[in-house]
Amino acid sequence: MLLYKQKKNPVPKGNRFLISITVLGSAGPIRFVVNEEELVAAVIDTALKSYAREGRLPILGSDLNGFLLYCSNAGTGALSPWDTIGSHGVRNFMLCKKPQTEKLEDAGRLDTAITRRGSGGWKTWLNKSLNLKISSH
Repeated sequence: MLLYKQKKNPVPKGNRFLISITVLGSAGPIRFVVNEEELVAAVIDTALKSYAREGRLPILGSDLNGFLLYCSNAGTGALSPWDTIGSHGVRNFMLCKKPQTEKLEDAGRLDTAITRRGSGGWKTWLNKSLNLKISSH
């Protein structure tokens, strides 16, 4: 009788499920399996690494603090980085860059202004695309 040594792989606790993260400005979503107990911050980090590994454009960088994760089908704000990804009950997400702040020097003092690219954001784009008019015959 042969004895063999089994590898002890740590079994992840909790359920695992497939999520889809659409990056604003990118061609298509990133899909990967996560544990429902993972923090939103860890999911953002994994998404940024997958995005970079696939060589997608535009180049985002790797600082997870510069991004926000939203539920795609819910009208809520950004998810907290300390929430667990499974607590929201959704599997489709939108990853967006945080609004940039500029420091302006005007008469010896620093002011902070939030800059916006384009008019609106992904929510505006989504509303416009869903409100397409269908012409009748």
